[in-house]
Amino acid sequence: MHKRFLISYSPGTTPLQQLNGTTKVLGFIAITVFIIMTFDVRLLLPMFLLCMIGVASMRPNWKIILFMFTFLFVMAGLIGSTTIILVRPSSGLERVGAENIFFQLNERFFLSYELLWFVGVMFFKRVCSLASAALFILAITPSEIASGLNKIGIPYKLCTILALAFRTIPDIARDFVNIKNSLMTRGIELDSRKVSLRERLKQNVLMLAPLIMTSFGKVNSIANAMDLRGYGKQKKRTWYSQKEPTRADWIARGIISLLALFCLYYIIMRVIDPPTYDYWAWWVNA
Repeated sequence: MHKRFLISYSPGTTPLQQLNGTTKVLGFIAITVFIIMTFDVRLLLPMFLLCMIGVASMRPNWKIILFMFTFLFVMAGLIGSTTIILVRPSSGLERVGAENIFFQLNERFFLSYELLWFVGVMFFKRVCSLASAALFILAITPSEIASGLNKIGIPYKLCTILALAFRTIPDIARDFVNIKNSLMTRGIELDSRKVSLRERLKQNVLMLAPLIMTSFGKVNSIANAMDLRGYGKQKKRTWYSQKEPTRADWIARGIISLLALFCLYYIIMRVIDPPTYDYWAWWVNA
């Protein structure tokens, strides 16, 4: 299961995976705030490297990681950046504070070093967000997400919904494969090169109806089982995946607290003395 999905459904053995669920949730929140609050590549680059070191330490399925980064590169890197360059080429001057044009077609379309730096930093910021999300998903299980969120004050019913949503992903994928194999045994070509791409897409869309019906049937079974066990009768509940904090958890929480304090200081200083331009560039701000 771990090889097919990025989500882990059983606790791992690496130091990051052995941390308490609450520690992981707090760490992800702190890292997310850190990435959101700044456009300074001097701060984003160290965080990206730390996240990637953490991802590599858990020995993930690199094919999935590579697919995610490739998809992000196409959607945000190529399409998003090209749109900005075509629609608002003056963004370099507005956000970086200078405009050194090296190519100009007309007054409406031109390229500057600051514009390319602007779109590059925007893309890198999204890459940092993806790296932090991959780190969090690899390190935690759905049950630990639920227990960690509940520990910081989120109602346990919402936490349970989130955990169930993650846990149904492999079931839905398995049902999809079963329905696909069933259709193929009836002579419907889905993978053959003899069938056009349009026909294969049409048949895959038709598989959604039985897939949805199967999923609703499982939802009904889960709801009945939870009702029979008295779920939701109490204001609080316990979690079988919840662990007592260890020494490693307290060390990690200390580091997370320092990161949170730095984020708070950084945000307050930017409110008190906002910078003229958000995007740092060494040839402009030197």
